[in-house]
Amino acid sequence: MLTLLKTRRSIRKFQSKEVEAEKVDTLIKAALLSPTSRNLFPWEFIIVTDKQLLEKLSTSKAHGSTFLKDAPLGIVVIANEEKSDVWVEDASIASIIVQLTAESIGLGSCWIQIRKRKRKESETSEDYVKQTLNIPEPYKVESIIAIGYADEQRQPYDEAHLQYEKIYREKRSK
Repeated sequence: MLTLLKTRRSIRKFQSKEVEAEKVDTLIKAALLSPTSRNLFPWEFIIVTDKQLLEKLSTSKAHGSTFLKDAPLGIVVIANEEKSDVWVEDASIASIIVQLTAESIGLGSCWIQIRKRKRKESETSEDYVKQTLNIPEPYKVESIIAIGYADEQRQPYDEAHLQYEKIYREKRSK
């Protein structure tokens, strides 16, 4: 697991190669196996492979989402806020489970934060995604995970740079 955590890096450049159906199925299973508070499972997932739709979603934010247009796959993580008061945490856990699974099967990924982001001054990213994908209330949009075969190389994290000064035992020192 530590090797997986060290090698998983945000990938924003993707090959034009499609993600095979069996790998998409693996990602779907991983998402559905993601733990949730009190087993309420407030999350749902929208699998997007349509290039025009990915291009449209790539404009979800003013900054930091344009690379989605070149990804062969996007997984939109949504949750029913009426099902759980900790839907944000549950959807976030599912998002990282999808990313770690992608890394484990040879795919790159990058999280696109949607919740609490703006598309334009007068429009939220969430409203735009909800309108684009016909997402009804009371669902909220947490993120979009861009996934595909990496077309860039990123160095793994180096353990020598771990921030051990942020670790405390028993109590936080002042």
